[in-house]
Amino acid sequence: MEEELKCPVCGSLFREPIILPCSHNVCLPCARTIAVQTPESEQHLPPLLHPRGPAPPAAAAAPGAGPGAAAGSAACLDSECAAGGGGDHADKLSLHSETDSGYGSYTPSLKSPNGVRVLPLVPAPPGAAAAPRGAGPASSSLTCPQCHRSASLDQRGLRGFQRNRLLEAIVQRYQQGRAAAAAAAKCQLCDRSPPEPAAVLCEQCEVLYCSACQLRCHPARGPFAKHRLAPPPAHPGAPGGGGDGGGGKGAGGGRKLPTCAEHDLENYSMYCVSCRSPVCYQCLEEGKHSKHDVKALGAMWKQHKAQLSQALNGVSDKAKEAKEFLVQLKNLLQQIQENGLDYEACLVAQCDALVDALTRQKAKLLTKVTKEREHKLKVVWDQINHCTLKLRQSTGLMEYCLEVIKENDPSGFLQISDALIKRVQVSQEQWVKGALEPKVSAEFDLTLDSEPLLQSIHQLDFIQMKCRVPPVPLLQLEKCCTRNNSVTLAWRMPPLSHNPVEGYILELDDGDGGQFREVYVGKETLCTIDGLHFNSTYNARVKAFNSSGVGPYSKTVILQTSDVAWFTFDPSSAHRDIVLSNDNQTATCNSYDDRVVLGTAAFSKGVHYWELHVDRYDNHPDPAFGIARINVVKDMMLGKDDKAWAMYVDNNRSWFMHCNSHTNRTEGGVSKGATVGVLLDLNKHNLTFYINGQQQGPPAFENIEGVFMPALSLNRNVQVTLHTGLEVPQCVKQTKLPNN
Repeated sequence: MEEELKCPVCGSLFREPIILPCSHNVCLPCARTIAVQTPESEQHLPPLLHPRGPAPPAAAAAPGAGPGAAAGSAACLDSECAAGGGGDHADKLSLHSETDSGYGSYTPSLKSPNGVRVLPLVPAPPGAAAAPRGAGPASSSLTCPQCHRSASLDQRGLRGFQRNRLLEAIVQRYQQGRAAAAAAAKCQLCDRSPPEPAAVLCEQCEVLYCSACQLRCHPARGPFAKHRLAPPPAHPGAPGGGGDGGGGKGAGGGRKLPTCAEHDLENYSMYCVSCRSPVCYQCLEEGKHSKHDVKALGAMWKQHKAQLSQALNGVSDKAKEAKEFLVQLKNLLQQIQENGLDYEACLVAQCDALVDALTRQKAKLLTKVTKEREHKLKVVWDQINHCTLKLRQSTGLMEYCLEVIKENDPSGFLQISDALIKRVQVSQEQWVKGALEPKVSAEFDLTLDSEPLLQSIHQLDFIQMKCRVPPVPLLQLEKCCTRNNSVTLAWRMPPLSHNPVEGYILELDDGDGGQFREVYVGKETLCTIDGLHFNSTYNARVKAFNSSGVGPYSKTVILQTSDVAWFTFDPSSAHRDIVLSNDNQTATCNSYDDRVVLGTAAFSKGVHYWELHVDRYDNHPDPAFGIARINVVKDMMLGKDDKAWAMYVDNNRSWFMHCNSHTNRTEGGVSKGATVGVLLDLNKHNLTFYINGQQQGPPAFENIEGVFMPALSLNRNVQVTLHTGLEVPQCVKQTKLPNN
């Protein structure tokens, strides 16, 4: 709370605080130092603020004097001196020449401990004498040192601002409580028993010192020169230190009631809502508040106290959250410290494991080198021994042959010459090409490529410092569903996942246990896949990807499509003459020509059955029922092109038609109230029709494959209603009629 009780100009506790129009407070002596007055005739000149009479010489001012010294020499703008009185008003504002001011051309500036710059005493230009009384009026203003908003002063000067008596009382209680706490505080470094009372508190060291210990242990030099010594703080139990300590009195406890600033004999009794200030009775009768919105002082006091209490409750809640947050941060510090030690130990263990693995691998490689060296040495030694033996044999044979040549006995020479010649030739043949070449080289054919491992070591880093692939997505089973032959899947990323996600890949199998295939790639976390097989089981999975790669698959979810098909007529693909009603289940036509409408379902697998009820049948038209491709021609009878397979029927007989080819005429037609059934068996690849529960002729079409949609063609004489979601009829009466 102490910071709230300090003046923003001088940095000390408030002395005679006044309330500025911006609701900030400032000491009355400090307000005199920052007030500015400029004659209208000299608006272009800098603000001049000097005391009346000759100023003291510059040398007389003590160096380092604070704002309090300037306050004694600054001009006062009170009501007592605003009228321009005589020598009793020592604070009258006047203008002086450069020689009178004593400052010369130098413009000093004062700065408070809170960092607020105070306007200096500025000398007047040379030759500018004291302004005569008839020079014209002067404009006075005061700039708030906190919000820098300027406020104009009237003829009363600073006395026109209200005095903050409440703040003054709080400061008085606080000073009393601090004095009591200072008397109770003890030095924390004293060797005496009991310790001496503390004189100062070092805000950086957070240690209480008595005067002797402060001079001995905390001198104002060296590293302690920048430390700030403050009076001992008040403890919460001291009077005025943390609550109502008894230092002050309540509103009705004997304190003199404040009187109106304009009417000294009147007490405040009302509150002006427009001016946001208390007023007296005479202010309402005579003053400027007579036409303002005024309320009772006590009622507004209670209302504002309630508002302040409510605001304090909000601040208290935020303060409580802040305290809990600080506890969380402190716990976080401990967790960081513990996790840091754990990670250090883990890192050391991993690096030691790498070093051990490298040491073991080094031993294996050294063993290979040793084996290779021993093998080369053995080969060379064997070759040396073999060559030495051959050389010794050849040398002995040569010496023997030379001795034989020396003999002069022809017959004896001829007896052995043939055999000797053969031996020499054999000995020569032993030294074939390559026999005198080393079988191994001195070089080792072992090359150790350590560059990849060295690069890996250089790139060894924590995975957390680099972008990783996304984690496994979580399938939201409560949002996954199937409807007809479409499935909807939803997923999300796990909580506390910080790895970026650029998109997702959804995969689905073929509904028959086959391989997965991609059905969606994008950023959405909800996807619906249409056009699947009815009565089929599909497996689905999803994975996420980013610039680092593709993450792992999620768990596989099993989806079962509907056993039977529920569908309606499709208004988007119907001919414009077709009129749909009854939630797109009833179809009529505006034209006398045949027009085609398709169903919303598509079939490529399974057995499907639906019925069409004839609601209206006039003038014996020929409606056609069947199946078609999605690109069937819509402006002629169903079955006249190669994209449709149909049965068209009148009131007496029916025909099957495909590619405008009519086959299998069958007796028996339709009328109002009749029901036409269509059985599409894609397991057997055939199409069968029923009228009123009886099969109409043989299976109409066989060997049909592909994707088909329910279809119907009709004109304005017919109205039919579609019935879907029906079970395949088990017992149908197959009427065998002759084919024409």
